[in-house]
Amino acid sequence: MNHDHLCLFALDASRAYGERVASALEVELASHEEREFEDGEHKARPLENVRGRDVYVIHSLHGEPGMSANDKLVRLLFFIGALKDASAARVTAICPYLAYSRKDRRTQPRDPVSSRYVAQLFEAVGTDRVVTLDVHNLAAYQNAFRIPAEHLEARGLFVAWFAARLRDEAIVVMSPDIGGIKRAEVFRDSLARTLGRPVAVAFMEKRRSGGVVSGEAVVGDVAGSTILIIDDLISSGATLARAAAACKALGAKRVLAAASHGLFAEAAAEALAHPALEKVLVTDSIPLLRLPPALLGSRVEVLDSAPLFAEAIRRLHSDGSLAELLQD
Repeated sequence: MNHDHLCLFALDASRAYGERVASALEVELASHEEREFEDGEHKARPLENVRGRDVYVIHSLHGEPGMSANDKLVRLLFFIGALKDASAARVTAICPYLAYSRKDRRTQPRDPVSSRYVAQLFEAVGTDRVVTLDVHNLAAYQNAFRIPAEHLEARGLFVAWFAARLRDEAIVVMSPDIGGIKRAEVFRDSLARTLGRPVAVAFMEKRRSGGVVSGEAVVGDVAGSTILIIDDLISSGATLARAAAACKALGAKRVLAAASHGLFAEAAAEALAHPALEKVLVTDSIPLLRLPPALLGSRVEVLDSAPLFAEAIRRLHSDGSLAELLQD
């Protein structure tokens, strides 16, 4: 691969992830400077010439202690603006987790459609392309942007992990709510083809009113089977724990789960320790800062998504196909 015009940056808050992507690409991260000012303002600038180059900037837009998702978004936007002003030929934002992607429609009168406003901000500073992992609603994400909005999927990572360990078990893939049925069905199809045998599907009734989630009815036969609960992200973990408990009550043999993004709000540790739940898989799109170390490796396992992003960058840089990357 010709690296002459490829330039890969990672802003400081995502440097560890950026180094893993750079290692998989066999390139060095380009150098940049970030400065904080006394009044809370900041600046970031590239420390090498980007004129005429194909530039990729890695920054995962999740909130963390000391830096909100808003802080990270503004830093990324300003850095992209600086790169475009410095005559970069093309700038691609690599956001393993994209802030506000869940707020993609109006659920109440006069609600904001925040995902569309974020898209407009990226466009306003001259971003040429955005790449992210498993957004909540793919159609809404693609329609929000007028620039190319690429979407990678962790499904292949999870399918490979489960297929290697569940070869002879009866499996039911479950969505924890009716809105995720399509995601669960695609996962079920991939897993069935990988295993070369049928895999069943089920879903759970879920109602949300005033922020309170209720509903415990399971649609589908789970008795005697290993249940794989598939979702895009885990925040409080309450939905996951409730689904796991409902499956066990109906005679499920084991309950495992996979979600691309482990946001893990403060109460999540208690939910993830629920006795009905044997294992939870997530990717490293968000550092697991809020979980007790005792849960990591025992109850929660983290899969490496950096090679997936590295391959996407490799293909984009050489005008290759991302469609093939999304196949199993």
